[in-house]
Amino acid sequence: MVVSPAVSPDVDRMLGDIAGYGRTLVAFSGGVDSSVVVAAAARALGRERVIAVTAVSPAVPAAEVEFAGEFCASLGVEHRLLRTDEMAVAGYRENGPTRCYFCKSTLLDTVAELAEHEHFDSIAVGTNASDLAAGFRPGIRAAAERGVRTPLADAGLDKAAVREVARAWSLNTWDKPAAACLSSRIAYGLTITPARLSRVEEAERELRRVLTPHGVRDLRVRDLGDSVRVEVDARLVGQARSDEEVRRTVERAGFGSTPMVVEPFRSGSMNDMLADPDRWRHA
Repeated sequence: MVVSPAVSPDVDRMLGDIAGYGRTLVAFSGGVDSSVVVAAAARALGRERVIAVTAVSPAVPAAEVEFAGEFCASLGVEHRLLRTDEMAVAGYRENGPTRCYFCKSTLLDTVAELAEHEHFDSIAVGTNASDLAAGFRPGIRAAAERGVRTPLADAGLDKAAVREVARAWSLNTWDKPAAACLSSRIAYGLTITPARLSRVEEAERELRRVLTPHGVRDLRVRDLGDSVRVEVDARLVGQARSDEEVRRTVERAGFGSTPMVVEPFRSGSMNDMLADPDRWRHA
């Protein structure tokens, strides 16, 4: 039976669609979009017909994996960890503009193997309507090629609407900041390695600790090869620039004496490089 909060007719549509999926695996990153898909699938199908799966790889912060497990436990939904091996894929390691295509392909192919082995009917992801309108999203193409379900986008739910659904359903992800995989912090053209990903993860984790007393929300550490860019909420830029502990934290994480700048957070700022192919090819 479909149960829907009074959010919008689009939510009823989403739940109705999911009710026809059959047994479903949800690729769950721990973010608000996929958390709503997990919760919606549990409502529409019943918890026993849903499993949330989270990738474990050097590109996924350990804190996000832990959070995903806690979230699923709070809903009573089974949670599986799947090891993915993006590093074995040349297109991912080489870190060109279509890196996300290879990353998402690896994830979904791994999930598909589980779905086939355990006789699941559908795989669902958290793509929303805003993602479809955002332009350059090679990961969406990988999902489309594999016939993966996109219940949020199919129902016309954009990012703002997804957050409203999460809040109406009392999900603790409703105001969670976006958290793209760690490889999105590496400038195009720089080879993706476990060491690069590890130092970005450590730098972000420790900077968040340093800046939490100041109310930090959005935070990224961008590895540009010959420099490192720390992005924080615009109101904290001055604080971060003047705080010597910020510089020391980045150094200790593995960046050493690499030149560092602090700028306002901007989602997708790495994509600026795509306008100048010579720039990213020689990053």
